[in-house]
Formats: sequence, C-alpha cells, structure tokens
Amino acid sequence: MTNQLSRIITIIVICLTSSFVSAQNKSIPLYQGKIPNSTGAPEEEIRENNNILLISNVQKPALEVFTPPKRNRNGKAVIICPGGGYHYLAYDWEGTEIAKWFNSKGITAFVLKYRLPIAKTVTNKSEVPLSDAIQAIKMVRKNAETWNINPNDIGIMGFSAGGHLASTLGTHYNMDYNIKNDPYKDISARPDFMILIYPVITMEATYTHRGSREALLGKQPTDEIIDLYSNEKQITKNTPPTFLLHCEDDDVVPVENSLLFYKALKENNVPAEMHLYPKGGHGFGLASNNAHLQTWTQRLYEWLWKMSNN
Repeated sequence: MTNQLSRIITIIVICLTSSFVSAQNKSIPLYQGKIPNSTGAPEEEIRENNNILLISNVQKPALEVFTPPKRNRNGKAVIICPGGGYHYLAYDWEGTEIAKWFNSKGITAFVLKYRLPIAKTVTNKSEVPLSDAIQAIKMVRKNAETWNINPNDIGIMGFSAGGHLASTLGTHYNMDYNIKNDPYKDISARPDFMILIYPVITMEATYTHRGSREALLGKQPTDEIIDLYSNEKQITKNTPPTFLLHCEDDDVVPVENSLLFYKALKENNVPAEMHLYPKGGHGFGLASNNAHLQTWTQRLYEWLWKMSNN
C-alpha cells in the first residue's frame, strides 16, 4: 500500500468518525444540584421496552439532544413532550422517533424526560411537569448559540398528556416557581410556537382524559385547580401560534379537546391550524403504517415553513 493511499484511507476514517461523533445525541440534566419539588429519596427510574420504550418514576429530569447535520440546520428547534397519561413516557414512540424526523428537516430537537406527578418522590405534584418544561425551554434558549439555533424560534410539542404539558407551558409560561439560584431566571419561558398532537387540553369532566387528570390533580381536585389546568380557559392574545392534530374517532382523548382549544385560539386572534382525520384513533405517533394518516407530518412541515416565511 502506498503512503498516499494510506493517507487517503486515514482521512476517510477520521471524517467518518467525526461525523459519527457529531451525530450522537446526549442527555443533559435539567437541574444542577438539588432538584426542586423532590424529596430526594432513593428511588429508581423504571424502563420497560415492549415494542415501545416506556419510562416511569422519572427521578432526574433531562433533555436528550438531537442535532441535524450542520449543513442542514435551519435554526429552528422543538422540545418534545412524550405522552403517557402522566403515568409514564412513551419515550421513543412519541419522543426520539419524532426527534429524528425533525432532524431530517434540518430542525434541532430535544426530547424532554419530565417528572411524573404520581412519583412518590415528587412534591407539589401538579406543578412539577410544568416546572420541568419551563426549565427545559429556558435552558435551550440560553444555550441557543451552542446548538446553532435561533433563540426566537423555539417551539414546544406534546402528544396526549404531553400535549397537555405543552399547552400548559404555552398558557402558563409566566408561572414562577422560585427556584433558588436559578441560572435561567431572566430567560423567557414562552414558546415561539406549539404543536399539539391528540392532546389532553381540558380538565373538565365532560371531555378530559380521566387518568391524566387524576394523576396531575388528584382524585378530588377543586374547581379552581380544574380551571387553572383547563388550558382552553387560559388562552390570551399572547398565546403562541399553534398547530393541532386529532382523529375524530379518538376514544381515549376526545377530539373536543382540540376543538375547544382551537375555538379559544381563534377567539383571541392567535394564529392556529387544525387538522382532523376521520380515523386513526389515539397514540399513533408517526403513523408510518397508515398511508393517509402519516401525511400529518407533511402538514406540520408545511405549517412550520409558512410560520418561518410570514
């Protein structure tokens, strides 16, 4: 083998190795030191994988970072909240797989492993998922330059109960949990846009998802807290532009959740786009095996493109 050929092979190996390393995603803890609203008791996170990776009893909330190739990045970023009824996180189905799709479109994605209110180690249970989401978007915004993203083009996305969390962030982003020595205290937690996929929206008994409501608010919530977390009642003119997706035959989270939210958005002159599919049920993720339903990702990409060019 000639010296020149050896050098060429070495260069190729280095380039491939560099590409591999740069493509690796990493998990970043949301908090340094003591985690707020936590007893600190020694509990373990639970991971189960039976076609879908389910994570429960989250103890250390974190962001997993997915970056597209540098040449394809467009500066947009999305934080993804997997669903699971506030009992667990469908972490790959409604998290990492979605992040990879965003990467294919040049969008940096972050999967949020947020704490669940049913965990024994969690205090102030109804506040904890939102406090983790607030911390997540502040962290991303403050470090936008590190990930080559636009700090004014960061959205929140959620599926099912994760959609409730995302819509709670979009309507309650000014809530202050007084985290001691918070390095992000002066950073805005307002998302620049929201993407809500078959979301739980209301806590009102008629249309809510009972399991999500009981996990978040308890078995006998007051009318006040029901109203506070019925996010269709919390929309203002400052609520971020929103993309909504739901199936009319959803027998887990009624389609009325999206309808109520969309109606309130329009009443407050907030830009919104809603897509309703007649069939598809609940929890379909990317819907890769449904030729009609899987087109929802194209609808989303078109909406994001329009948002960027308005």
